[in-house]
Amino acid sequence: MAQIQSNMAGTVLRVPVSAGDSVKSGQEVVVLESMKMEIPITVDQDGTVKEVKVNEGDFVNEGDVLIELE
Repeated sequence: MAQIQSNMAGTVLRVPVSAGDSVKSGQEVVVLESMKMEIPITVDQDGTVKEVKVNEGDFVNEGDVLIELE
């Protein structure tokens, strides 16, 4: 199982995937907002979303787990 982590602190702007969705390497799975910039978080491998750990509007810190893949 792989964990997709935040690479910076910010607010979750969008989560375009749900549990059970198939994702491809390079696909955007979360968009963070930090310092008025949108930062896309992508996956680096193909897989299936096991669990989404955040919701839109949540504040996350660097290293927080956003998505779990199987």
